[in-house]
Amino acid sequence: MIDYTKVLSSTVVDIKPSGIRKFFDIANTMEDVISLGVGEPDFRTPWQVRQAAIRSLDLGATRYTSNRGLEALRAELSRYVLRKYGVKYDDEEEILVTVGGSEAIDAAIRAVTNLGDEIIIPQPSYVCYEPMVRLAGGTPVIITTKAENDFKLTKEELSAAITDKTKAVILPYPCNPTGAIMEREDIEAIAEVLRGTDIIVISDEIYAELTFGGARHVSVPSVADLRERTVLINGFSKTFAMTGWRLGYACGPREILSQITKIHQFAIMCAPTVSQHAAVEALRNCDAAVERMREEYDDRRRIIVNGFNRLGLTCREPKGAFYAFPSIQSTGMSSEQFCERLLYSKRVAIVPGTAFGDGGEGFVRASYCYSTQHITEALRRIGEFLEEIKRA
Repeated sequence: MIDYTKVLSSTVVDIKPSGIRKFFDIANTMEDVISLGVGEPDFRTPWQVRQAAIRSLDLGATRYTSNRGLEALRAELSRYVLRKYGVKYDDEEEILVTVGGSEAIDAAIRAVTNLGDEIIIPQPSYVCYEPMVRLAGGTPVIITTKAENDFKLTKEELSAAITDKTKAVILPYPCNPTGAIMEREDIEAIAEVLRGTDIIVISDEIYAELTFGGARHVSVPSVADLRERTVLINGFSKTFAMTGWRLGYACGPREILSQITKIHQFAIMCAPTVSQHAAVEALRNCDAAVERMREEYDDRRRIIVNGFNRLGLTCREPKGAFYAFPSIQSTGMSSEQFCERLLYSKRVAIVPGTAFGDGGEGFVRASYCYSTQHITEALRRIGEFLEEIKRA
């Protein structure tokens, strides 16, 4: 009999499974569950995007594309990023089309990380960063961002975390799960800390088009001195409601992108061809559809934030992405306990803040990419749950 403890990678074995999926999988086994757990738009992919995909299939466009992606898509991405964020990238050498934003993040981390290199990660943040750093042989250096700073990374926190082993810093803004954004002056302060170093920035901007309250996204490489050191990550899942199409992209200096492309070349070959043809249409003609979705998210955002605050669960205003991150400290329960008891007693699925790092303790994440009726019913059940706790 094989001793699998000797066969399996200890690095992989030591990585905990996603805390998001844990609650999602439990909820799937139960009836009458209201889930605010998964960050997946409830909108359909815009019809003209689906039509473009169908048209490409009718024309037989089902073969491999270039490793870097369709020429037409890369050219459109170059125009889009310039139009939206004011950053110019050469579509031949500075743009790579990937299988979702997650592949781009993974490849970017691997392209810059040697054994023992330190990668700075602000948390609470998306669950994949820390495991990907460990898989690349790097050492995650965690900065716990603070609610009183609206969960932004400050220049003081970054400066204190930098050592002679620091290779890169991940900037996850707009942030999943906190909804935090970095405004121009915040990014300029980060640039000031990094000036004169060789530290790379991996900027995950997958929620760039989902900002609210008058705030507009400021792309990290658009700020002076940061373009030359930044790998910009984005994709189509959240902006265009294209989660299942699995399409993302990375932009950056050709010296870094060439190495990221090499990893993509050997691990993936190319992103799905039909998705790439559909994405061209999304970039060219879907601004109005994206704005309609953003406005609907904004309405839902106000409902859920006001709802949590009315229930006594303090919730700061999320200015980006589509998540609320209320504090549950007043209940005296841990994040894990709160979510488990809520799920089993009231059939409401939300995610403990600790799924996004230890700094998420005392908070829970609730997605508002669900209908207003869905959100309202979930809030009603949470209210019942809180009342029952008080009476216990």
